[in-house]
Amino acid sequence: MRPISYSRVTDVSAAVGTVTADPASAFLAGGTNAVDLLRIYVEQPARLVDINDLPLGEIEQLPGGGLRIGALARMSEVAEHPSVTDRHPLISQSLLQGASPQLRNMASIGGNLMQRTRCTYFRDISTACNKRTPGTGCAALDGINRGHAVLGTSEHCIATHPSDLAVALVALDAEVVTEGPDGRRRVAIDDFYLPPEDTPDVEHPLDHGELIVAVEVPPAPAAATSLYLKVRDRESYEFALASAAVAMRVDGGTVGEVRLALGGVATVPWRARRAERILTGGPATTENFAAAAREELASAVSHGMNEFKIELARRTIVRVLETVAGGPSGDGAGAR
Repeated sequence: MRPISYSRVTDVSAAVGTVTADPASAFLAGGTNAVDLLRIYVEQPARLVDINDLPLGEIEQLPGGGLRIGALARMSEVAEHPSVTDRHPLISQSLLQGASPQLRNMASIGGNLMQRTRCTYFRDISTACNKRTPGTGCAALDGINRGHAVLGTSEHCIATHPSDLAVALVALDAEVVTEGPDGRRRVAIDDFYLPPEDTPDVEHPLDHGELIVAVEVPPAPAAATSLYLKVRDRESYEFALASAAVAMRVDGGTVGEVRLALGGVATVPWRARRAERILTGGPATTENFAAAAREELASAVSHGMNEFKIELARRTIVRVLETVAGGPSGDGAGAR
């Protein structure tokens, strides 16, 4: 067992300064993912800096209908907060489906966004994994890859992104607010998750010591009529085989504003922009929903055991759109 130093901090600048000064250090919040990875030697920091005393637990409405969530707000708190359930129900739903009650009581919002993939090869240090050890290969390509990605993959990595919350936030164009060695900055969540390409070990554009302090969701009228649908092997706590987050406004049988993102099928939370283009201004019908789903999955690449995910993702898109629109419809009559 390797010895680990531990310290607690009470202000953001001290947290950033402490971790920045030590390349072998890492932040510790809820620890629901970090401690697991430490135990199995996937991550081996020499120092943990406990940030749970930082004043980053706020959940507040912003002018115009936006939302600000502090990085240390717990998943359970955010899921049950009236500002979230009333105006952004898909955020609440993604959190409630994202973990067990015990984990939701511990896990922080910032930690959820930074969690690592559950790829079994990443978590097994005896196997090849470019995400864990660059240049060693990807054992999942020819291995047991039923749970792996079909979108956004590369020849170096097909690991699926695990966060349900991130899918909802990508659909809503959220921004991640950070504090780092060079001060505060804002990162669009679409830019916060990096596809594997040639460097699957680089998952975020964050500097060492840069700390998430909040997530901000801009006003989106369609967010009030939104849904997060998750398909998994079991109803209890489990990661997604396919999921979809949608916020959509339907007027007179025609799709107005629509935001759609996918989880469980991609290496990053996947914004379904191809589908959005087809849907916007079109009829709110099952036929049009299916056409949008086919177009979004046209670029999907399977690796054997995960081929079923392509059709599953299509059906998940159609189901979530039908539900928000008011039910299956061939002519839009069921839309509201």
